Amino acid sequence: MLAADTLGAYGSTKRYKSLERIVRVNARTLVGAGGEVSDFQYIVRLLDELTTDDYRTDDGIELGPKEIFSYLTRVMYNRRGKMDPLWNSLVVGGVEADGTPFLGTVGMIGTHYEDSHVATGFGAHLARPLFRERQSDAMSEADAEALLRDALRVCYYRDKQSINKFQIAKVAADAPAAVGEPFALETSWDYKAFAAPTKWAIGAW
Repeated sequence: MLAADTLGAYGSTKRYKSLERIVRVNARTLVGAGGEVSDFQYIVRLLDELTTDDYRTDDGIELGPKEIFSYLTRVMYNRRGKMDPLWNSLVVGGVEADGTPFLGTVGMIGTHYEDSHVATGFGAHLARPLFRERQSDAMSEADAEALLRDALRVCYYRDKQSINKFQIAKVAADAPAAVGEPFALETSWDYKAFAAPTKWAIGAW
Protein backbone atom coordinates (compact mmCIF):
# COMPACT_ATOMS: atom_id res chain seq x y z
CA MET A 1 0.00 0.00 0.00
CA LEU A 2 1.07 3.55 -0.76
CA ALA A 3 -0.50 6.72 0.62
CA ALA A 4 -0.08 10.44 -0.05
CA ASP A 5 -1.96 13.70 0.21
CA THR A 6 -3.12 15.50 -2.93
CA LEU A 7 -1.55 18.90 -2.30
CA GLY A 8 0.71 20.76 -4.69
CA ALA A 9 2.07 23.77 -2.81
CA TYR A 10 3.78 26.84 -4.22
CA GLY A 11 5.87 28.00 -1.27
CA SER A 12 3.32 28.65 1.47
CA THR A 13 0.46 28.77 -1.02
CA LYS A 14 -1.66 25.63 -1.20
CA ARG A 15 -2.04 26.04 -4.94
CA TYR A 16 -3.21 22.66 -6.27
CA LYS A 17 -5.45 20.61 -4.00
CA SER A 18 -6.34 17.68 -6.26
CA LEU A 19 -2.91 16.59 -7.41
CA GLU A 20 -2.38 12.83 -7.74
CA ARG A 21 1.09 11.96 -6.45
CA ILE A 22 0.72 8.18 -6.82
CA VAL A 23 0.70 6.68 -10.31
CA ARG A 24 0.02 3.19 -11.59
CA VAL A 25 2.93 2.13 -13.79
CA ASN A 26 1.49 -1.25 -14.71
CA ALA A 27 -0.62 -4.00 -13.15
CA ARG A 28 2.13 -4.89 -10.66
CA THR A 29 3.79 -1.57 -9.82
CA LEU A 30 2.95 1.76 -8.18
CA VAL A 31 5.15 4.83 -7.84
CA GLY A 32 4.55 7.70 -5.41
CA ALA A 33 6.46 10.96 -5.11
CA GLY A 34 7.06 13.98 -2.96
CA GLY A 35 8.82 17.15 -4.03
CA GLU A 36 8.79 19.13 -7.27
CA VAL A 37 5.62 18.53 -9.28
CA SER A 38 7.09 19.24 -12.73
CA ASP A 39 10.04 16.91 -12.06
CA PHE A 40 7.62 14.15 -11.09
CA GLN A 41 5.65 14.76 -14.31
CA TYR A 42 8.92 14.24 -16.21
CA ILE A 43 9.50 10.96 -14.34
CA VAL A 44 5.96 9.84 -15.17
CA ARG A 45 6.65 10.48 -18.87
CA LEU A 46 9.77 8.29 -18.64
CA LEU A 47 7.73 5.54 -17.00
CA ASP A 48 5.07 5.86 -19.70
CA GLU A 49 7.80 5.28 -22.30
CA LEU A 50 8.84 2.08 -20.50
CA THR A 51 5.24 0.87 -20.37
CA THR A 52 4.79 1.65 -24.06
CA ASP A 53 7.93 -0.32 -24.92
CA ASP A 54 6.59 -3.27 -22.92
CA TYR A 55 3.30 -3.12 -24.81
CA ARG A 56 4.97 -2.74 -28.23
CA THR A 57 7.26 -5.72 -27.65
CA ASP A 58 4.13 -7.87 -27.13
CA ASP A 59 5.96 -10.79 -25.53
CA GLY A 60 3.71 -11.13 -22.50
CA ILE A 61 6.43 -9.81 -20.17
CA GLU A 62 6.22 -6.52 -18.29
CA LEU A 63 8.67 -4.82 -15.97
CA GLY A 64 8.29 -5.63 -12.29
CA PRO A 65 8.73 -3.26 -9.35
CA LYS A 66 12.40 -4.23 -8.84
CA GLU A 67 13.26 -3.36 -12.44
CA ILE A 68 11.42 -0.04 -12.23
CA PHE A 69 13.07 0.71 -8.89
CA SER A 70 16.51 0.00 -10.38
CA TYR A 71 15.72 2.16 -13.41
CA LEU A 72 14.64 5.11 -11.23
CA THR A 73 17.80 4.92 -9.10
CA ARG A 74 19.84 5.29 -12.30
CA VAL A 75 17.69 8.16 -13.56
CA MET A 76 18.01 10.07 -10.28
CA TYR A 77 21.76 9.46 -9.98
CA ASN A 78 22.35 10.37 -13.62
CA ARG A 79 20.64 13.72 -13.18
CA ARG A 80 22.55 14.32 -9.96
CA GLY A 81 25.80 13.62 -11.83
CA LYS A 82 24.84 16.33 -14.33
CA MET A 83 24.34 18.77 -11.42
CA ASP A 84 20.68 19.03 -12.46
CA PRO A 85 18.90 16.72 -10.00
CA LEU A 86 15.22 15.86 -10.09
CA TRP A 87 13.89 17.28 -6.81
CA ASN A 88 11.82 14.29 -5.78
CA SER A 89 11.72 11.52 -3.25
CA LEU A 90 10.15 8.41 -4.77
CA VAL A 91 8.50 5.31 -3.36
CA VAL A 92 8.15 2.20 -5.50
CA GLY A 93 5.82 -0.57 -4.40
CA GLY A 94 4.52 -3.67 -6.09
CA VAL A 95 4.46 -7.42 -6.44
CA GLU A 96 6.90 -9.51 -8.45
CA ALA A 97 5.72 -12.12 -10.95
CA ASP A 98 6.27 -14.85 -8.36
CA GLY A 99 4.09 -13.03 -5.79
CA THR A 100 6.95 -11.55 -3.75
CA PRO A 101 6.12 -8.08 -2.43
CA PHE A 102 8.52 -5.22 -3.02
CA LEU A 103 8.87 -1.78 -1.44
CA GLY A 104 11.70 0.70 -1.84
CA THR A 105 12.48 4.40 -1.86
CA VAL A 106 14.78 6.55 -4.01
CA GLY A 107 16.14 9.96 -3.01
CA MET A 108 16.86 12.92 -5.25
CA ILE A 109 20.56 12.05 -5.60
CA GLY A 110 20.02 8.35 -6.24
CA THR A 111 20.30 7.09 -2.66
CA HIS A 112 17.97 4.14 -2.27
CA TYR A 113 16.99 1.26 -0.02
CA GLU A 114 14.35 -1.42 0.37
CA ASP A 115 12.38 -2.13 3.55
CA SER A 116 9.07 -3.41 4.86
CA HIS A 117 7.97 0.20 5.33
CA VAL A 118 9.31 3.46 3.92
CA ALA A 119 8.32 7.13 3.99
CA THR A 120 9.44 10.46 2.55
CA GLY A 121 9.43 14.05 3.79
CA PHE A 122 7.76 14.63 7.15
CA GLY A 123 6.55 11.05 7.06
CA ALA A 124 10.12 9.83 7.51
CA HIS A 125 10.15 11.53 10.92
CA LEU A 126 6.52 11.20 12.03
CA ALA A 127 5.09 8.12 10.33
CA ARG A 128 7.96 5.65 10.50
CA PRO A 129 8.00 5.50 14.31
CA LEU A 130 4.39 4.29 14.09
CA PHE A 131 5.36 1.80 11.41
CA ARG A 132 8.23 0.44 13.50
CA GLU A 133 5.86 -0.07 16.42
CA ARG A 134 2.87 -1.57 14.63
CA GLN A 135 3.87 -2.82 11.19
CA SER A 136 4.18 -6.54 10.52
CA ASP A 137 4.75 -8.36 7.25
CA ALA A 138 1.93 -10.72 8.24
CA MET A 139 -0.66 -8.03 9.07
CA SER A 140 -4.02 -8.02 7.32
CA GLU A 141 -5.02 -5.52 4.64
CA ALA A 142 -7.51 -3.89 7.00
CA ASP A 143 -4.86 -3.45 9.72
CA ALA A 144 -2.37 -2.06 7.20
CA GLU A 145 -4.89 0.50 5.95
CA ALA A 146 -5.78 1.49 9.52
CA LEU A 147 -2.09 2.02 10.27
CA LEU A 148 -1.66 4.15 7.15
CA ARG A 149 -4.65 6.29 8.10
CA ASP A 150 -3.26 6.84 11.61
CA ALA A 151 0.11 7.83 10.14
CA LEU A 152 -1.54 10.25 7.70
CA ARG A 153 -3.52 11.77 10.55
CA VAL A 154 -0.37 12.39 12.61
CA CYS A 155 1.39 13.97 9.63
CA TYR A 156 -1.63 16.18 8.92
CA TYR A 157 -1.76 17.37 12.53
CA ARG A 158 1.92 18.30 12.56
CA ASP A 159 2.55 19.66 9.05
CA LYS A 160 1.00 23.00 8.17
CA GLN A 161 1.86 22.41 4.51
CA SER A 162 -0.66 19.60 4.22
CA ILE A 163 -4.38 19.22 3.60
CA ASN A 164 -6.98 16.72 4.73
CA LYS A 165 -7.29 15.02 1.36
CA PHE A 166 -5.49 11.76 0.73
CA GLN A 167 -5.27 8.77 -1.58
CA ILE A 168 -4.35 5.17 -0.82
CA ALA A 169 -3.11 2.85 -3.58
CA LYS A 170 -2.97 -0.93 -3.35
CA VAL A 171 -1.41 -3.82 -5.26
CA ALA A 172 -1.53 -7.51 -4.40
CA ALA A 173 -0.56 -10.82 -5.96
CA ASP A 174 -4.22 -11.52 -6.73
CA ALA A 175 -5.32 -7.95 -7.54
CA PRO A 176 -3.89 -5.44 -10.03
CA ALA A 177 -2.49 -2.11 -8.91
CA ALA A 178 -5.14 0.55 -8.31
CA VAL A 179 -5.14 4.09 -6.94
CA GLY A 180 -8.11 4.84 -4.69
CA GLU A 181 -10.37 7.87 -4.75
CA PRO A 182 -9.45 10.88 -2.56
CA PHE A 183 -10.85 10.90 0.98
CA ALA A 184 -10.71 13.01 4.15
CA LEU A 185 -9.78 11.75 7.60
CA GLU A 186 -11.80 12.30 10.73
CA THR A 187 -9.88 14.74 12.91
CA SER A 188 -10.17 16.27 16.36
CA TRP A 189 -8.64 19.63 17.29
CA ASP A 190 -9.76 19.87 20.92
CA TYR A 191 -6.64 18.29 22.41
CA LYS A 192 -5.16 20.46 25.15
CA ALA A 193 -1.84 20.74 23.32
CA PHE A 194 -3.69 22.05 20.26
CA ALA A 195 -5.94 24.44 22.18
CA ALA A 196 -3.06 26.03 24.14
CA PRO A 197 0.17 25.04 22.33
CA THR A 198 2.44 27.42 24.29
CA LYS A 199 0.91 27.03 27.76
CA TRP A 200 3.78 24.96 29.14
CA ALA A 201 6.48 26.15 26.75
CA ILE A 202 9.58 27.74 28.31
CA GLY A 203 9.67 31.47 27.68
CA ALA A 204 6.18 31.62 26.18
CA TRP A 205 3.92 34.60 26.89
